[in-house]
Amino acid sequence: MPKSRYRAAALGGSADEVEAAFYDALHNGDIDQIMACWADEDDIVCVHPGGPRLVGAAAIRGAFEAMFAHGAIRATPERLRRVESLGAAVHNVLERVDVLTAEGTQRAWVVATNVYLKTAQGWRLVAHHASPGRSEVAEATAPGKLLH
Repeated sequence: MPKSRYRAAALGGSADEVEAAFYDALHNGDIDQIMACWADEDDIVCVHPGGPRLVGAAAIRGAFEAMFAHGAIRATPERLRRVESLGAAVHNVLERVDVLTAEGTQRAWVVATNVYLKTAQGWRLVAHHASPGRSEVAEATAPGKLLH
């Protein structure tokens, strides 16, 4: 685990650095690092694929602890799309999730949106919403229209 990424989550860093620390924590099954990425707010929310809306740090921590009890999560963000302003950043990623099975490594896709706010402690995650993806990576885009 690169210390610079954990430090970014603990001390602020950019939204990109906090996101990198979040996915490093998943890869390492590190509950303290993952919780360092979250804002210290009562209304932070997390939705895992097919799961309920988890509200607050205690509920989110409990869900990640239960997931880590089965091992680390090999989720790798790909195809980042971001919208950022001075105090907020919204990242949408396709998560490539590699699962070790008796038949070998199986791949799944998850579509996730991560919302970051700039807080007094620096950039922090305030929402993670993940939905099941498709077996193949699919992304629909349409060219933008010129406004002028």
